Amino acid sequence: MLELEHGFRVVDVHARLEPDEDRRQREGLGDPERLEREMHQAGVVRSLVFPSGRDGDYLAANNAVARMSVGRPFVAVARINGARDPADSTAATLRNLTASRRDHHTSPADVEQYAYDDRFVGFKLNPGEDGLPDEDVLDELSDVGLPVIVHGGRAFEPEAVEATLLQYDFPVVLAHFGGHPLDRDLMETSIDLLDRASSLYLDTSFVRYRDPLERAIMEHPDRVLFGSGSPAAHPNVAVMEVLTLDVPEDAMRKVFSNNPGRVFDVLSPTGDQ
Repeated sequence: MLELEHGFRVVDVHARLEPDEDRRQREGLGDPERLEREMHQAGVVRSLVFPSGRDGDYLAANNAVARMSVGRPFVAVARINGARDPADSTAATLRNLTASRRDHHTSPADVEQYAYDDRFVGFKLNPGEDGLPDEDVLDELSDVGLPVIVHGGRAFEPEAVEATLLQYDFPVVLAHFGGHPLDRDLMETSIDLLDRASSLYLDTSFVRYRDPLERAIMEHPDRVLFGSGSPAAHPNVAVMEVLTLDVPEDAMRKVFSNNPGRVFDVLSPTGDQ
């Protein structure tokens, strides 16, 4: 794709790296060289990156992503998991009564280690795929206070985010407007949630509808962060989706740069390499 020409400084809060070369043949999993090239084409100057889903713990994958980010315009966030079932059902509630953390689940000590390792600037959580952390881990996340990017969708709806993660003292960046894949009703619910949750932010990855994007940006211009969803989506496409919205230029500047830089200091202009 051709390079985009625009006058904005763009940073990205949602991209994946795959550290295992044998897995990169799967659709949507690219290598760091390709991701760096595509980000450059889109005019994205810095990106938060995390590993794709896998069985077992994420320690090796997180460390590999951090190593791959050195010398590139990437910054690692640590992917974490948990023993609790995030489903809103009676069966899940009963399972969670006896659920206990196992060796492959993220522990409070893991959270503390990641938080004080300057290679990581936050956390990534996909409860539908990786489970929901227990209260001890959530307490530790609250103590360290780093932002948590959360995969939102039918497996972990906005109401569940409010009832669990938003009860703690750390910023929550709800990916895909909480509506992956393309669930407009959930996106609208997430926007409503911004009115009563001051620690909640929304990222734009895979939000393909204009109306929710424009509504969120106009009603909450300081709470929307640009996310590309790369490499499953080309960052050119994600950038163009914001550039073509009917919102003021100053609002676009907030989405592309100012808001991500307030939530993640490393993404502010002073954090550029």
